[in-house]
Amino acid sequence: MTINDEILILANQLANKGSKPTVALIKSKLNKKVSLPVIISTLKVWQHDPSFISLAEESVDTSKDKKTKKNTSEKETDLFRQSLNDELAQMKQEIIELKQLVKQLIVQQKS
Repeated sequence: MTINDEILILANQLANKGSKPTVALIKSKLNKKVSLPVIISTLKVWQHDPSFISLAEESVDTSKDKKTKKNTSEKETDLFRQSLNDELAQMKQEIIELKQLVKQLIVQQKS
């Protein structure tokens, strides 16, 4: 792991906990001494990535994350389909009721 990776991981861990990653906080948590310009330049380009909190976990959890995302996506798709089917059934029922009302109005006009 490069020092930049370590700084980025620490920044993400701090941000995930609700703290703002500052140079001082990062410097205090680093495993080895790093010059301030390196920390500052890395933090300047840092963007919060909640899932980038360790290199070891990332490689192990990638397959789990993909499966979880796929399952979540499938569940969302199923819920969406069910919602559409429910709405379609309601619309069909309303059309039937409207046709009946139209027929009644036609009969009333003829009498």
